[in-house]
Amino acid sequence: MTDAKLVACTVILTFVMIMTASGLRTRGSIFKAVGNRDDLAPSTPLSARADRAAANMLENLILFLAAYVAAKAAGAATPNIERGAWIFLGARTLYFPVYLLGIKVLRTLLWSIAILGVALIVATALFV
Repeated sequence: MTDAKLVACTVILTFVMIMTASGLRTRGSIFKAVGNRDDLAPSTPLSARADRAAANMLENLILFLAAYVAAKAAGAATPNIERGAWIFLGARTLYFPVYLLGIKVLRTLLWSIAILGVALIVATALFV
């Protein structure tokens, strides 16, 4: 899979996380989802974790995309960018269900692995 397709898959994962959080927060009610959400029921532990996981993904997506753009602009080797993107996407894909299940230490380990993927891309950009 090309690095551009990995970025696209990461965007899809982010969208799935946001929509899952939204669905859990509105408890699947299409009427609440399309409304102003002024009258939502209090968060459940699961919906709160989904919200935090989606917010965390957005924060990390900024880092990932900035690293990707920097590496591409620097003319870095595509295989290293792909490796970093695979690491990021794989760890973040596993991170989401682990976070939803509330598995604390594994969640942090997966976050750390994803950040290592970003670091690989950054290093690739810096040491062209």
